[in-house]
Amino acid sequence: MITVKPFEAVMPQKQFVKDCAALPYDVMSSAEAREMVKGNPYSFLHIDKAEIDLPVGINLYDDAVYAKAASNLQEYQDKGVYVPYAGRKYYFYRQIMDGRGQTGIVGCASIDDYLSDRIKKHEKTRADKEVDRIRHVSTCSAQTGPIFLAYKESAKLDDIIKAQTAKAPLFDFVAEDGIQHTVWATDNAEVDEAIKAAFEALDALYIADGHHRAASAVKVGVNRRAEKPDYTGDEEFNFFLSVIFPAHDLKIFDYNRLIKDLNGNSTEEFLALVEKNLGSVTPVDSTVPYRPQTTHTVGMYVGGKWYSVRFKEELCNSSSPAERLDCAILQKHLFEPVLGIADPRTDKRIDFVGGIRGLQYLQDNCEKGGVAFSMYPTSMAELTAVADAGELMPPKSTWFEPKLRSGIFIHKI
Repeated sequence: MITVKPFEAVMPQKQFVKDCAALPYDVMSSAEAREMVKGNPYSFLHIDKAEIDLPVGINLYDDAVYAKAASNLQEYQDKGVYVPYAGRKYYFYRQIMDGRGQTGIVGCASIDDYLSDRIKKHEKTRADKEVDRIRHVSTCSAQTGPIFLAYKESAKLDDIIKAQTAKAPLFDFVAEDGIQHTVWATDNAEVDEAIKAAFEALDALYIADGHHRAASAVKVGVNRRAEKPDYTGDEEFNFFLSVIFPAHDLKIFDYNRLIKDLNGNSTEEFLALVEKNLGSVTPVDSTVPYRPQTTHTVGMYVGGKWYSVRFKEELCNSSSPAERLDCAILQKHLFEPVLGIADPRTDKRIDFVGGIRGLQYLQDNCEKGGVAFSMYPTSMAELTAVADAGELMPPKSTWFEPKLRSGIFIHKI
């Protein structure tokens, strides 16, 4: 049984929402954020990356950064940019990118469901990144960026989404990158009860994106429980802000690899090792970057040419869903034994490139003497299989687009 509750949202007034909505804090550098907010005093980056309002070069984890985030949030409320929307409601959030839409239900998921693994993970988190968001949430006493969750299937939730989004929206705007964002609110208790019951009928939810934000929100809740030993479980810190999508709406993009050198091998030696360790290597038309058309096939750009690499069947038959992933096969059978990359999380010789950049980026940025790999995207079925097995994906296995905007919904705890 899954618990997702309606909440009293703090949101921008309609005339401010387009300016407020911002990309997540972790998809840009501080320098990029400073450029992005020029001419926009209401961008949520002033809260999510508050160092942009402090001197250049300040330590990103300085106490002043978190204090500035909290003061900016309070200032926006004092000015009426953000206001509480009366009553506990669920919301619906649709994004349309390149003609493809995805629509999720906005509510607050339970930290107990997370702690008991009913909210399933597929990614390892880093302690330093957790500490940053723990301090941010604690200082602001608010969750400012929603967690991107998914459910496998629920005809009831799908029907509710369809019916409720046929009504007039609360917000509807197109962001500077061309992505349309539309928000609706539930308008009666009967619908709220139907949503609550439909979630209770599910066995699990899955984190698609936002593992660090989820882990941080949960740890803040656990800390506040320790500070309030007589807690009832109904306090807002027991829940975290989420947008929950049907898995069939979601698209995972390829997450590609750039490696700076061939670990001392010549191009010819490397090609022979690829064939020995992975499978067949076939030259392809090198006038355009090669995009693999099926799982267990990757594109490879080396020595100024593109190749298709098809994995040997025996490499793809592991009983472990995580080890069957293309990126795991590459790591185990090529990156570590041939290229000497034992830990892709820390090795400076490997870069990960989100598919949103396009494959030409791989070719243009593949250093002389290096190699690039274009990947077939991980599927939602693979993601849920890994999570259901209690396993973890290799780093940078999935790239979701479009990204959820921060600054549309705030959950006060």
